[in-house]
Amino acid sequence: MDFSFSAEDREFQREVRAWLDEAWPQATRQRRGRSVLARTARAEQMRWQQKLAERGWAAPNWPVEHGGAGFSATQNYIFDLEMARAGAPRVLPFGVTMVAPVIMKFGTEEQKRRFLPDILHSRVWWCQGYSEPGSGSDLASLRMKAEDKGDHYLVNGVKTWTTLAQHADWIFCLVRTSTEERRQLGISFLLIDMKSPGVTVKPIITLDQPVEGFQEINTVYFEDVEVPKANRLGEEGRGWTCAKYLLEFERGNAYSPGLKQSLARLEALAATEPSGFAAPEKGFAAPEGGFEASGESPAAPLIEDDGFVARLRDLQVQVLAMEFVELRILGALSAGQNVGPESSMLKTRGTELQQAVAELALELCGHYSFPLDQSTPLSEELGPGLGPAHANGAAQHHFNTRKVSIYAGSNEIQRNIMAKLVLGL
Repeated sequence: MDFSFSAEDREFQREVRAWLDEAWPQATRQRRGRSVLARTARAEQMRWQQKLAERGWAAPNWPVEHGGAGFSATQNYIFDLEMARAGAPRVLPFGVTMVAPVIMKFGTEEQKRRFLPDILHSRVWWCQGYSEPGSGSDLASLRMKAEDKGDHYLVNGVKTWTTLAQHADWIFCLVRTSTEERRQLGISFLLIDMKSPGVTVKPIITLDQPVEGFQEINTVYFEDVEVPKANRLGEEGRGWTCAKYLLEFERGNAYSPGLKQSLARLEALAATEPSGFAAPEKGFAAPEGGFEASGESPAAPLIEDDGFVARLRDLQVQVLAMEFVELRILGALSAGQNVGPESSMLKTRGTELQQAVAELALELCGHYSFPLDQSTPLSEELGPGLGPAHANGAAQHHFNTRKVSIYAGSNEIQRNIMAKLVLGL
């Protein structure tokens, strides 16, 4: 199989790279590059997504008739590759990648006209309301209730682990509209305005909570919230079909572009920074009389540690292997085939590698990555004696990636899907 890009694809790659070099400022790249944990504020994220929309690249996977970029599967992969190279933040998935395809597939024409333009141009911020207390991987056990009140539903219940809900304008939710012997048959898919009376958002403070107060996940409470029936996608009781369709898009991401970029950065840092110490200009002091007089030696770069290099090379090989799997799937998509169980395989392997790379970053940072060590504040200015800048957020990033093997269906669930669809078990 030929994995090389065509001349047209190479030209497209040059076009994307040139635009990103101009549109994504060097100063912003440098600021984000100082920390393993690169956070983007809401306003900055929205401005960037709107800039992508102006260029026509905010929705690579959308059909052209809805304002999509019209990328081929190969061009979409190249676009991800160049975004990772530039260190530019990806478009938040909840609107563009997740709910929008469901609206296109199951929504009415009026719903498409109402919601899709605002999603495309980042005029609204969406969040996802799937998980509930006690209903995560077993999503069909959800209990949030939507009672039929004629022209609207009266919604009561709780959604949890809701990413960035404190910023969201809208939330898409799975709700129970009836009680059936087969639980999946009583679920509907609703779009709910977060400004509706009765909606309350409360933060969940996690171990990866950085010093500057960034907060990611929340619990959302719904108390007698009125939701117009016009905001239901698809037929009543068919929300499970919508949910399964959405999860294909949530799980079918390419992981290797970002992982390759992360490993390249770790290798570069390992070649220049001593393990667990700040570089001399950042507070690493030589003993009195110098190293030669004391008989001591400065800490060697970690790239000289055979054990670290072995782990680095092993991960690079694993990521390369995954890249070829992604390219093989890319070829199938280009030929008009569906992703199928491969989306579960990508999600499982990709998230495991994300966690492994985060663990390697933790090792690189040494004791400066201690989660309660205030010597590495998440700030832009690091004074003498403070930790090296690259250690900023390493522990938080490590803790944050513990979740990736759980969301979008736990990896155990994904293995069950693969066993059923591939092995017939």
